Amino acid sequence: MNSTAIIGIAAALFSISAFVPQAYRIFKTRQTKDLSLPMWILQVIAFSTWITYGVTSRQWPIIVPNVVCLLLSCFILAMKLFG
Repeated sequence: MNSTAIIGIAAALFSISAFVPQAYRIFKTRQTKDLSLPMWILQVIAFSTWITYGVTSRQWPIIVPNVVCLLLSCFILAMKLFG
């Protein structure tokens, strides 16, 4: 495994691990009042755009972690909107 792949894997793990605690906390507490709605909308758009970029350039290291982060962000956004 080359250094570029290691950096990509590390970036993916850091990205995913940044969202898991927030999603878990929201799942447990159902509290979202302190979250910024525009920020979460932008997060969902950003992850969707990264996935599109990854698909069009056929780069699985970009696609997979961004799909996971998109799902977590959509959960958080849905809880903010409907929770």
